[in-house]
Amino acid sequence: MLLLATTAFAGIEYHDAAGLPRLGSAAPDASMVYTRLPDSLQGRVRDELWDLGKHSAGIVVRFRTAATEIHARWHNRIKFDMNHMTPTGIRGLDLYMLDPDSTWSFVNSGRPSLSKATTETKIAGGLAPGVEREFMLYLPLYDGVDSLYIGIDSAATLLPPDVDLPRAGKPVVMYGSSILQGGCATRPGMAHTNILMRRLNREVINLGFSGNARLDPEMASLMADIDASVYVVDALPNCTADVIDERAAEFIRILRSRRPGTPILLVESPIFPLARYDASVAETLADKNRRLRAIYETMHASDPNLYYFDSSLILGNDTEGTVDNYHFTDAAFTAFAERLLPILQSLSK
Repeated sequence: MLLLATTAFAGIEYHDAAGLPRLGSAAPDASMVYTRLPDSLQGRVRDELWDLGKHSAGIVVRFRTAATEIHARWHNRIKFDMNHMTPTGIRGLDLYMLDPDSTWSFVNSGRPSLSKATTETKIAGGLAPGVEREFMLYLPLYDGVDSLYIGIDSAATLLPPDVDLPRAGKPVVMYGSSILQGGCATRPGMAHTNILMRRLNREVINLGFSGNARLDPEMASLMADIDASVYVVDALPNCTADVIDERAAEFIRILRSRRPGTPILLVESPIFPLARYDASVAETLADKNRRLRAIYETMHASDPNLYYFDSSLILGNDTEGTVDNYHFTDAAFTAFAERLLPILQSLSK
């Protein structure tokens, strides 16, 4: 299927990416193309969740082309900025290319305009002509995209992928906080969910909701709607002790009632660096983890497909793995992904 060009500029023809295959959304048929939540949840979930669902964290567009240049033009929904995360990570793009050994290599980022919501930029050039390549384009982590056009030299064609990688279907579904959404990766490809997508070569759905992963039952039901290979529940950074006691077991029960044999991995809260010197923070984190572990041990007695990930495996002894004592650097995201990888490989068969 050839996608028709919509506009031309300086020898570059732009194609609407809405017609290309997408991975990473829990709502592939939503009326908003680049959203994570289905239309049916509007008005049924907290406004904060609905708005964060419009952020395109974890969504990728797949295509192939023999173009010598690749450009992009996209419009960010809200032109969001934060003082502890790069604009490239918040609202930029990341382009990866499939290598002959079926691994993915970083090509370049689409760096967003600092003054406008619409960005038009060249991402890659100098590609050898006549060689068809497979690409994956990551969308922004902390902003949404209203429209996305991919530009290629006018002599080339833009086509859907020929290779089913990352594998679509039976995705890894991950639910959590701002960290899981990708804060504060320097670019979209460095969020641990996206690293895992490449390393597993399997679709990963990012249900990270900054400040709002509070074990809402609607999120458990949404996850259960997806025929996943494994569910990851990593919400503790946004949960108080009371929320854990009141909602964690029920969240797991909703998943399990709908998906009786699918592995569920519970993830403890990281032990953030400031816990080394702030005793109240250390006790709060330890208490939340104790509560989750107690729920796990009770439920695991009758549910062998319930698994647990210890907090010591998240940041380890790295005291420089965050930008603000909470949100991860690229190095911490990479280390976290590497520690999760063997577990997810064994559970997501």
